[in-house]
Amino acid sequence: MTTELLILRHGKSDWNLGEADFSRPITDRGKRGAQRMGVWLWQQNLLPDHIISSPAERALVTTQKTCKAMGMDPKTIHKDRRIYEAGLSDLLNVLHESPAQARRVMLVGHNPGLEMLLLHLSNKPIDNPADGKLLPTATLARLTIPDDWSQLQKGCAEVISITRPGSLQEKFPYPAPHGDELRDRPAYYYSQSSVIPYRMHKGKPQILVILSSKKKHFVVPKGIKEPGLSARESAAQEAWEEAGVEGEVGDTALGSYRYQKWGATCTVKVYPMRVTREIPEHEWEESHRGRQWVTPKQAAKRLKQAALAPLVKALAKQLGALSET
Repeated sequence: MTTELLILRHGKSDWNLGEADFSRPITDRGKRGAQRMGVWLWQQNLLPDHIISSPAERALVTTQKTCKAMGMDPKTIHKDRRIYEAGLSDLLNVLHESPAQARRVMLVGHNPGLEMLLLHLSNKPIDNPADGKLLPTATLARLTIPDDWSQLQKGCAEVISITRPGSLQEKFPYPAPHGDELRDRPAYYYSQSSVIPYRMHKGKPQILVILSSKKKHFVVPKGIKEPGLSARESAAQEAWEEAGVEGEVGDTALGSYRYQKWGATCTVKVYPMRVTREIPEHEWEESHRGRQWVTPKQAAKRLKQAALAPLVKALAKQLGALSET
């Protein structure tokens, strides 16, 4: 295998929210662009073995979205502050420190530094596109380079391709990465997991319900099964983020249900979770949702997702049997 460098500029960001530059968020268009690039890399069998990202919000989210769309765990990302507002020498220094055994490195950052790096490494002049943008947002340049990351001299690389997200298929293959069906979101979005949080209070089970993000109805924590995490681990993460609770997620799912979203069917595995700790309100990022401990009967009645009611009742039956032993 030859040694390759993938240079990826962050996805389109939002200038209208008044955030500091470092915290400027990525737009939905930017997220989709990063995901299309991730799926394309997976399809081309071009998965990187070392990923370095600017920690700025728009770059880091771009890297995370690209990783997940490639089926990779975002925990493999190496954040390097030097990439933010980097010049050519900063970027070369970052690359010089790549592991000697890395054969394909992906660097995610910002212009103008990335364009300077591309022009410096290329062994041939690169024609400027008609729109004057060599590396527009979420665009990826692929280069072959010398085997030694410490020897990235001027003109040492051959540019194999420069790929814009707009040139890629708009929808996502299902199943990934080569499925024939095309969906609105990457394939992993359609496998989800959830927990029904519970505790024993005065010998009787109670269920924790929270309000939906728009405060329109009651729900339990649920989310996409993240690449790199098991369904149980993803559900526990959702419980922490959405309900501000930690606990023990059961080994066996109570059941599953399906619902329609993003133009297709999502399947949700539902696990019981014995709550062992509630995050104080002032530390809980989504405290606007509000938490309520209710009886299983009340929970079954209040939860919007009707398919959860029999699962709540099944959990209550299990807990009732345990309390009698």
